[in-house]
Amino acid sequence: MRYLFIFLLFIPISMFSQHTINGTFAPASDYTYAFLYHATPTGSDYVDRAKIDEEGNFTIPLDSSVTAGIYKIVYALPPEENNFDLIFNGKESVSLTFSTDKGLEFTDSNENKLWSSYTNSMDMVNRTISNYYTQESTDKKGFHDIFKTLKDTQIAFEEASKGTMASKFIKANTPYIPETYEDVSTYSSNLKRTFLSHVNFSDTLLQSSDFLVDRVLAYIFGMTASTSNETYKADVDHVMNSIGEGKVEIKTMLLEMVWSRFKNMENPEVANYISDNYLMELSKTGNYLILTETQIVYQNNQIGKTAQNFDLAISENGETTTTTLHDLDMAEQYLIIFWSSTCGHCLDELPKVKAILDSKPNLKVIAIGLEEEVEGWQKAISEYTDFVHVLGLGKWDNPIANAYGVGATPTYILLDTDKTITAKPYDFEGLEKILE
Repeated sequence: MRYLFIFLLFIPISMFSQHTINGTFAPASDYTYAFLYHATPTGSDYVDRAKIDEEGNFTIPLDSSVTAGIYKIVYALPPEENNFDLIFNGKESVSLTFSTDKGLEFTDSNENKLWSSYTNSMDMVNRTISNYYTQESTDKKGFHDIFKTLKDTQIAFEEASKGTMASKFIKANTPYIPETYEDVSTYSSNLKRTFLSHVNFSDTLLQSSDFLVDRVLAYIFGMTASTSNETYKADVDHVMNSIGEGKVEIKTMLLEMVWSRFKNMENPEVANYISDNYLMELSKTGNYLILTETQIVYQNNQIGKTAQNFDLAISENGETTTTTLHDLDMAEQYLIIFWSSTCGHCLDELPKVKAILDSKPNLKVIAIGLEEEVEGWQKAISEYTDFVHVLGLGKWDNPIANAYGVGATPTYILLDTDKTITAKPYDFEGLEKILE
């Protein structure tokens, strides 16, 4: 036992040392906790958290179970908007500063400082290229000097990053470098054509980071002044061809991001193109049930589609008749409103909708109350006897709301006499303009 003790004394202390991720947030009063997640191609796994002290400092110790890879620091809600990636190679601690004004800076960690220095250097050269073309310069020597600097910068960082995890990002970001002088139109075209050429979509490190998402979104939304749907569709096709065969998980993740962007842009033509040609099949192949259902609901509720049917009851003269939306024959136009008696915004707008009916005798309102309980709803509907009321218990889990993809109240949907969706105004002001 004595000899074992003496032997242990000679083992380097570094073998027992612990790596950390530490840093400083500023201003400190804006932040409370730093949460650490291990990013993977399919999601993020929680690792640990640290309280941010009064000076803005935090430290998260990393034990031997924390393996090399991409990690994510979440510092506020919502987490998908308030986070940043970092590289942990399992050999060195990571130190950083994060400021509301200056953003993220790594103060210790060769991997992260290398990648950060590379992106800053490339940004500087790219600004020089932009200035050159903005000034409409025809100085060919100046042109070659700029792109020689770009080439030399890329080569220097590739050499410096050999054997590091950062090298994969640097190689994936390899820029287009023209061999001869090109005008801005030719250069822009070639830049876009080669933008994804060096990206290895099979690399798990790239898949775990934000790199692929940022690259694809930049390609589709930032590489051309054209915003025509045909251009968007061609760009989506190019992305899919660049990814190659298989890779269901990464294709699904990237295309869902792009599809959601077009959906939020209220561009159903491109959103449905993505779904019809790629995403629906991918989500079914990967058994992504929620994504599949979300696409189906989105497509079912497009303008020009027949509204989803549901049961309702109409009370007149003390008698109640049970029917369905599709069987209604009461008006030339129908306005479906998803609302709630606990929604203050709804309670402000319903009287305005009621006032519209005075000048719109051929418009019938079908008000679907998304509620957790009956009492509040019953009290609220007493003021709107001209509406057809439907109680939607379960609120956000109500089947009618789910069928219509409702995610907020109030939601307005206009139908014609055949129950075809004719408009989906964003708010009451939009509804008012359409009805005028």
